Amino acid sequence: MKRYASERPLFLGIMNGALFFLADLLRAIDLDYEISCVRLASYTGAKSTGKVRGLEAMADSFKGRHVVIIDDIFDTGHTLASLIARLHELGAADVKVCVLLHKKKRQIPVRIDWIGFKIPDEFVVGYGLDYNGPYRGLKQIRVLETPVVLADLKLANGS
Repeated sequence: MKRYASERPLFLGIMNGALFFLADLLRAIDLDYEISCVRLASYTGAKSTGKVRGLEAMADSFKGRHVVIIDDIFDTGHTLASLIARLHELGAADVKVCVLLHKKKRQIPVRIDWIGFKIPDEFVVGYGLDYNGPYRGLKQIRVLETPVVLADLKLANGS
């Protein structure tokens, strides 16, 4: 973060999942910064739809700014790749990415500048991460039990 000592970076939290991580991270950073949040979605249940929703709500306030995206988890890469591209379209001078969790599987190559923890390809909840709403408020991160996920996927696929 020393590279931002002479600048005023914009920390952009991806809500709702990054809420706890963003708050804890910013309390530990000794910089002059701004905070903004955007609500994006690419999941239905435990499955990524491959389409990011929510980018249309972003304002043109990124021109010439150094943006640090704060996200809860790097999974497929669709959300971050779309957001990074949109921020560059809006004129961001620089875009960096910080994630709490990084799943070992990857579909789209995205440069992650700061990673909290690398985890196996399992569906996790807690500390801001949810499963269709529930579990977000858990104080620790837990793996969601497989039978619950499989039952939901069967319902989503009409099985």
